[in-house]
Order: sequence, then structure tokens, then C-alpha cells
Amino acid sequence: MSYQNYVIASFAVFVVVLGWDYVATRMQIRREINNARQRAKREVARTPSDELTR
Repeated sequence: MSYQNYVIASFAVFVVVLGWDYVATRMQIRREINNARQRAKREVARTPSDELTR
């Protein structure tokens, strides 16, 4: 009885899960950075400029 196919399959699953973990983390970081940029733009647009308050 050979466990070769089981070992190959388990390593393949490990590599797929590891790759997905990397990709999902990068996607989450990019999404959070974009959210922070948009929030900063909204706050700048919301605050009145010095010219209007004088």
C-alpha cells in the first residue's frame, strides 16, 4: 500500500490554502488602504477651507 497519492494531495491542498491566505491578506490590505484614502478625502472635503471662514 502506497501513500504517495495521499501525500501529494495533502501537499497540494496545503499549497493552495497557503496561496489563498497570501492573496486574501493582500486583498484585505489593499481594501483597507483604499478605504482610508477615501475617508481622508471625505474629511478634507467636509472641513471648510480657510477662505470661506474668514
